[in-house]
Amino acid sequence: METKTPETTSAHKLTAPEKPSFREAFLFWLKLGFISFGGPAGQIAIMHSFIVEQKRWVSDSRFLHALNYCMLLPGPEAQQLATYLGWLMHGVRGGLVAGIFFVLPSVFILLGLSAVYVSFGTIPWVAALFYGLKPAVVAIVALALIKIAGKSLKSWFHYALAAASFVAIYFFKVPFPLIILAAVLLALVVRKAFPALLQEKEATKKQAEDEESYYLHAGSEVVGEGVTFGRSLLRFAVTLVLWAVPLALFYLLTSQYSFWENLIAFFTKAALVTFGGAYAVLPYAAQVTVEKFHWLSRMEMIDGLALGETTPGPLIMVLAFVGFMAGFNQYGGSLAMGAVGLFTTTFYTFLPCFFFILAGAPFIERTRGNTAVKSILGVITAAVVGVVLNLTVYFGTAVLFPNGISFQRLDYFALAWILISFLAMYRFKISMITWIGVSALAGLLHHFLFA
Repeated sequence: METKTPETTSAHKLTAPEKPSFREAFLFWLKLGFISFGGPAGQIAIMHSFIVEQKRWVSDSRFLHALNYCMLLPGPEAQQLATYLGWLMHGVRGGLVAGIFFVLPSVFILLGLSAVYVSFGTIPWVAALFYGLKPAVVAIVALALIKIAGKSLKSWFHYALAAASFVAIYFFKVPFPLIILAAVLLALVVRKAFPALLQEKEATKKQAEDEESYYLHAGSEVVGEGVTFGRSLLRFAVTLVLWAVPLALFYLLTSQYSFWENLIAFFTKAALVTFGGAYAVLPYAAQVTVEKFHWLSRMEMIDGLALGETTPGPLIMVLAFVGFMAGFNQYGGSLAMGAVGLFTTTFYTFLPCFFFILAGAPFIERTRGNTAVKSILGVITAAVVGVVLNLTVYFGTAVLFPNGISFQRLDYFALAWILISFLAMYRFKISMITWIGVSALAGLLHHFLFA
């Protein structure tokens, strides 16, 4: 049965939609894989806009509860959030579809671009196509930040914490995991010593009345209630088997097993230490893959980052480019072995993500009614708002000042397109997907006119 569009009653109160069909959700996850530009902030913005605001499949409280958990995990939080939301609506198969299709289009796009890169060296048309897209993504992220902050910052204490989080990560370069850890410790102390600081402002209590206009809301039944600790252990065992199978195949079928063993071991480790997102792990990955294993050169690593920035999907997909170059160089310029390296790297980078969600989310869902956990996660959300603001500023600065921060180097087209994009989506309500296409064409047109 197709999902009905929420209707408005005579009292202007929206009625909850029916459960989204698996087909409708599948089509969204497939589409998301092709339009998920702008790093985690942009990707979270796209999901929030469609799932919460347009379709009303999941309420803000459920969305933020899932986001808080994903922010605590290593790995790409946006991909894990997609997996979590897919699992909420359609169980394990929904989580698998959402998580896989979040990255699958970017895998094949990156494979094609990597093959073009090693075959032809330069890809100016790609940069031109996405030149107009990046300013639009900045506007998308800014809009999402405004919406999420407005719904998750529930008192002056939350606002202060969000500001402190931004200052810590932007000016003092405090690692993201330390900020989250500090937020958890602060929440525990404040809950005991100053509980009044965690009370919600009056407007937030009124917002709770809107919860029932979503398919999944604060009062919905607990998803995954039947999942036991034993079943989670079984999922852990399945994960270990999936991890071991490719390694065994390389041992049996290749004469260069030590190369694949090093590649699998490294990217497994990278997947488990990527707290704070791709920008936190990339310096470590570059140092090891370039200087220790010599899988690619420093300039190739920089080019890989550029490719990762201009393709959909999580930025951690840069590691897939590293895997491609590793296989390509190890086997004397073989595109086929480069592809094997890319697919292997992708598999081991994202395998832990599915385990963390499919084994852990059922237990996290059971904490929704726990006021202590709720208040702690609320403090984490406030800290996350500061982190998202940092990502917004970081991405905006990179787009406006691609050659270094100086007003003489300001990209006036980027500035104009950010403002135009913001007005188009905020004031004139042009759909995000439509505007992404318009922006890509605008960048291509700018290239032909001014290159």
